[in-house]
Amino acid sequence: MSGEGFWNNTERSTGAVKELKNLKAAVEPWESAYKKYQELAELIPLLKEGDGDLILDLTRNAASLSQIIDKLEFQVLLGGPFDKNSTILSINSGAGGTESCDWAGMLLRMYSRFAESHGYSVKTIDILFGEEAGIKNVTLLIEGPYAFGYLKAERGVHRLVRISPFDANSRRHTSFASVDVIPEIEEELDLKIQESDLRVDVFRAKGAGGQSVNTTDSAVRIIHLPSGITAQCQNERSQYQNKQMALKILKARIYEAGQVKKEEELRRQDSDKKKIEWGSQIRSYVLHPYNLVKDHRTDFETADSQKILDGGLDEFIEAYLKFSASK
Repeated sequence: MSGEGFWNNTERSTGAVKELKNLKAAVEPWESAYKKYQELAELIPLLKEGDGDLILDLTRNAASLSQIIDKLEFQVLLGGPFDKNSTILSINSGAGGTESCDWAGMLLRMYSRFAESHGYSVKTIDILFGEEAGIKNVTLLIEGPYAFGYLKAERGVHRLVRISPFDANSRRHTSFASVDVIPEIEEELDLKIQESDLRVDVFRAKGAGGQSVNTTDSAVRIIHLPSGITAQCQNERSQYQNKQMALKILKARIYEAGQVKKEEELRRQDSDKKKIEWGSQIRSYVLHPYNLVKDHRTDFETADSQKILDGGLDEFIEAYLKFSASK
């Protein structure tokens, strides 16, 4: 990066900066742990009977070192080929009209909060708002080291049980929304996509009134005809930029679909996909008559539903990754 003319090549420099961040995310925690270990090793020979202050200092440092080691051990679980990559996350509301749209909006807030707490950037690629509240669907680009490795645990159907704020009789409602997570793949994929296999539609973006994006047909939808896989983008500044982003997402989705077919376990899951309704959820969020969030794959649960809806997903994600590694 310090070489002459390095910053003149935007594509090369951007890729190198991302690679540097990924490498630092792997190396710096280990270096921190080793430094703390060396400090402890140097202090132990100085320990004398009755030296309460030094004992207290050693105890605190040992506890801190233990936490760092726990995080390093956890990071070993993120060893998939694209785990270190950024991710493309999509949320789709299920059956239930306004209730499900509102639930999808709550999930959008939850994942945005999670991303912010981990220092990730969140970019909205495409969004369709509900008629009364919430969203019908949204696609996000979440950028940062290991964003896909963490958030792949969220792929599936999420179920909400609560007293509906839209029901005048204050009855309990159950809502569903599905979450899809694929890696952002910067590497050039060995995918042969024929131009004749693509249908490109342009349309007027659906955003807040008065925005410039609504005055021209700048939004782009690309359909891969052989597979039926679709990607669209409406939030870039030009039709060309929207097309490039949609094509990038389409390639990632086609690649991910191919990987699913190669693995027996994932292929079976893919063939058994169910509707976004009762019985197919990976996690339930119960806000009435009690508070409980439970993951049905790992049986991990917590009564602090507000913490989870505010983006505190780390324990659920860790439980899932450990569960997957033990299979």
